[in-house]
Amino acid sequence: MLVTPTEIPEVLVIEPHVFEDERGFFFESYNLEIYRKSGIPSIFVQDNHSRSVRNTLRGLHYQINPGQEKLVRVISGEVFDVAVDIRFGSPTFGKWIGIYLSAVNRKQMFIPKGFAHGFCVTSEVAEFEYKCSEYYSPQDERGILWNDPALAIDWPVSHPLLSLKDKRNKSFESIDRDFIYP
Repeated sequence: MLVTPTEIPEVLVIEPHVFEDERGFFFESYNLEIYRKSGIPSIFVQDNHSRSVRNTLRGLHYQINPGQEKLVRVISGEVFDVAVDIRFGSPTFGKWIGIYLSAVNRKQMFIPKGFAHGFCVTSEVAEFEYKCSEYYSPQDERGILWNDPALAIDWPVSHPLLSLKDKRNKSFESIDRDFIYP
């Protein structure tokens, strides 16, 4: 497994070792011991699975009290996946990382606490899985507008399909100081 820090070092890209032959392929999508040795100390307590059509954009979401770490991957199709640093005082506060995750490249992204997360479907359909370090808590869920000019995320879609909830997310500049760096 290859674990690579991004331009925001706490956000990691994971490329599993894949065994392929004429029958198909096999890889470990998660192994607690290997991930811990690679700098991902989380114990995940909840798995989520979503299926979305092209141009669907989910996010930017985060959870407070105490926050959620996520390990995300695509099992069918392709998405553009984004993590935004929302830790006040961080040298990368307000910066974002975006990578393409797909069933073909089998990459994963680790998103630590203190980051908002979202993705946009770039294939006809995508199935997306995410492991979470804390249980979902509706009262602790927060969101930032996907197209906030303060973030200037270069999404691969200009008119995404959004949930009503995501249309009502806050501006980046109005979020509370729920995460303080370090």
